[in-house]
Amino acid sequence: MVSLQAEQTRTFMKRTAASSIVQAHLPVETRRAQFEAQRALISLPSDTQVEAITAGSVAAEWVSTSGGDNSRVVLYVHGGGFVWGSCASSRVVAAIFSQVAQARVLVLDYRLAPEHPFPAAPRDCLAAYQWLLDSGVKPEHIVIVGDSGGGGLVLAMLVSLRQAALPQPAGAVLISPWLDLTLSGASYRTNAQADFMESRDLLLEMRQYYLGAQDPRSPLTSPLFADVSGLPPLLVYAGSDELLLDDAIQLAERLRQVGGTVELQIGEGFWHTWPITATLRPFPEGTLALEHIGAFVRSHCQT
Repeated sequence: MVSLQAEQTRTFMKRTAASSIVQAHLPVETRRAQFEAQRALISLPSDTQVEAITAGSVAAEWVSTSGGDNSRVVLYVHGGGFVWGSCASSRVVAAIFSQVAQARVLVLDYRLAPEHPFPAAPRDCLAAYQWLLDSGVKPEHIVIVGDSGGGGLVLAMLVSLRQAALPQPAGAVLISPWLDLTLSGASYRTNAQADFMESRDLLLEMRQYYLGAQDPRSPLTSPLFADVSGLPPLLVYAGSDELLLDDAIQLAERLRQVGGTVELQIGEGFWHTWPITATLRPFPEGTLALEHIGAFVRSHCQT
């Protein structure tokens, strides 16, 4: 049964979504400005430290909180449909990840569409990961976390690393990942009424910005269709009410078919990126999910 606090959070999120960036056919700059303004209202934990850097060629920030292990790194790839989001709007989320994982968090300002369509974003993610390795961070001390479109970028990164015979990180966490830009899963239809965070029109709009005329079935644009053998352990979260539910379910099935290690957590009655919501407006189920993500990072990132 969903907690009262979660129901209240759902009501708040639904009301906010009705007049926010998740509505289709808004100008890109309006979406970005609204999102940044919303996140700017949320206070950082008092012990948060932020350092702006360049990770190879990519603008980035180190975000850390007290009591962490600096040799343990979370590489965080934010969501936003490949169109919005930034280091600034990701700081609160990164700070909470730092707390629960007892790690320092590298957040990327990867290039956004439509100004920088595919393959700019995945190239930036790979460049930042390579920079970590070149800086002396061991791959077994890195866990990559991504939500929504960022989750798709993380899976594409893992596939690219395997193709290039580069070392994989210790693990990855995908939160409501957008993995199928063809929108072919059944949940894109069956959850159309339940999902207040996404719509088919919105996703098609984001896809157009990101891909233009490029093939949405390409393994690096829709990594659900890639060869997913040889990947590190994955923890995958989704909400039962979201359009992207089948992306997560199908990924878990494909990983198990090739002998991969995957844990799938579906929040019954929950929405898109619900564990991320709990970094902004806590509720018990979300807090437990964040603690589980932190435990996953610590258990796979032994330092």
